[in-house]
Formats: sequence, C-alpha cells, structure tokens
Amino acid sequence: MTRAELVVGDDDLARCGWVGDDPEYRRYHDEEWGHPLHGDRALFEKIALEGFQAGLSWITILRRRPTFRVAFRGFDLDAVAAFDDDDVERLLADPGIIRNRAKVEATISNARVIQALVADDPGALDRLVWSFVPVDPRPRPTGFAEVPAVTAEATALSRALKRAGLRFVGPTTMYALMQSAGLVDDHLVGCWRAS
Repeated sequence: MTRAELVVGDDDLARCGWVGDDPEYRRYHDEEWGHPLHGDRALFEKIALEGFQAGLSWITILRRRPTFRVAFRGFDLDAVAAFDDDDVERLLADPGIIRNRAKVEATISNARVIQALVADDPGALDRLVWSFVPVDPRPRPTGFAEVPAVTAEATALSRALKRAGLRFVGPTTMYALMQSAGLVDDHLVGCWRAS
C-alpha cells in the first residue's frame, strides 16, 4: 500500500488518503462518511447535495453545506416543495451555494416528488434507498483502485429514483450517496474507521 492510500493525522490515526490534511474533510470522514444515515429529510438533503456535487469536488459542497441548509430551509420537504420562481431566482443569486439553474430546479422538483412519496407513507424514501444495500458486500478495499465509481446496486437505485421522478440521481452520484450514507463501507484497510 502506498503512502497516498492512507494519511496519518497528528492524532496518530490512519485515515483514507482522500482526507489529506483538510480539517473539514477529516471531521466528515471521521463523523459522517460511511455512517448509516436514515430519515426522509436527511436522505433528501444528501440526494440534493450529491446532485449539486456532480462535476465538482465534495469539499466544495461540504464547505458550502451550512449556506445550502439556510438557502433550502434546512431541506424541509414541505418548505422546498413550496418554492416558486422567486425562490429559484433568490437561489441563483446566492453566492454561498452552487448557482446552477438545472440543479436548483431539480432539487425543488425532487422535493415535490419525495413529498408526495412520503405523504401517506413516512419513511418511504428511507426504505427505498436502503433496499439497495448490497446483499453480498465486496471485500474491504486496500486501495483507491479497488473502489468502484458505480455498482449494479447504485445503477438500480438510480433507475428506481428516476422512475419515481427524481433528477440528478445518476448511477455515479448514487454510488457516492451509498458511500456517504453508509449503505456501503469503502473505508480502506488500515483506516481507523474501517469496521
């Protein structure tokens, strides 16, 4: 294993190398990435942020997440589903988020779809997402080359969400969601967080 695969922090803990020396990445890696995430609102937020991340680095989104949360009213489904054209323009003028019209409009549309999905069945989004946990998990990766960008389960999750009417939920984006929400555990061998 090369040095780049793992980094050792000043606390003498080995972490996945993508953390580098960024304190926010370190906190995210230690406290969030790969931890099971449940709840319709929490998963809506994660889906939205992963969609905004498409084509960008995750640290860009992570650093802007507090502003995203304010701009999108805490990712409250009812609040975001009620956004109108004035809200779209407000969001597109907010320098604290990613000002991409297609992604903003998709987030609002996704909120409406999820709101309808969970209206008479709270937890429906949670159950849908978590129904795609791999039945036969892969062996723990020893290096980045063994971490896929997409899997059959991520492709199936993407298709299911698209059938439901969601946008910006492609297979690569959904695999990133599966990693961050703990459906899969891609902490490398030797990382202190590897379960």
